[in-house]
Amino acid sequence: MRPRSWDDHHAKHVLLLTAGHGECEFGARMGDYRGVSETQDQSAPTSPAAGHGSSPAPATQAVKPVIPAAAAKRANASVIGMIVALVVSIAAFLPIVLMNPSPKTDGYRPNIDVSAVATHAVDVAGFTPVAPETGDTFKPNYARWEAGTGTGVPTWEVGYLTPKEAFIGLVQTRKANPTWLLQQTKNAPVTGNRNAGGQEWELRDTGKGERSMVLNHRGTTVVLSGSAQLDEFSVLAAAVVKSLDSNPVVTVSPSPSPKP
Repeated sequence: MRPRSWDDHHAKHVLLLTAGHGECEFGARMGDYRGVSETQDQSAPTSPAAGHGSSPAPATQAVKPVIPAAAAKRANASVIGMIVALVVSIAAFLPIVLMNPSPKTDGYRPNIDVSAVATHAVDVAGFTPVAPETGDTFKPNYARWEAGTGTGVPTWEVGYLTPKEAFIGLVQTRKANPTWLLQQTKNAPVTGNRNAGGQEWELRDTGKGERSMVLNHRGTTVVLSGSAQLDEFSVLAAAVVKSLDSNPVVTVSPSPSPKP
């Protein structure tokens, strides 16, 4: 073996220094890289940095819920059940509605000719019944002759619907008596007098919305009764007086005196 010379020893020393210097430099560079990496981790956003040419992440699509077949079937069954119940309810009430139609606005207005009916009642009545001329303001809904089988007092009766949709009934007789008069006026007390058609009518009031006007004139007694206001009573009463004055006076033939 050749003994090492000074050159060999110097070359080895230089190599060690060179290697040591490289190791130190490499270690320093690695430390710098770690610092840069930590700084980037703290400051860089989660999304990729702009400028690297990377494309943005696609938008997340909404997840469409899926209803199980059994749940969908139950939901459809509930809706169908409600529809069937509604149809059955309508079918049950529809005949009732159809059998009870709503009345017309004007209602049923019979065409009553009071004057014609009064003319036909003259022979049986023994006097000419009143037929007030009221035009189109008071609507008669009946006109009749009552034989008075139960009361013993035959009467001429006419019913009127007033312009304010109230009712006034007219009764005329030549055989009035106190009991019959109380029945016609519903036992109402006399509360005063009221002039209508130039005649003084006796006014009676029940205090419950029912009132009457009574007149004894030209051989007969006329009673007007109903729930109408007094102004409507007065209009009809004036027409009654006019009709009474145009008719013949009713006279009662005296009973024949018994022969001795």
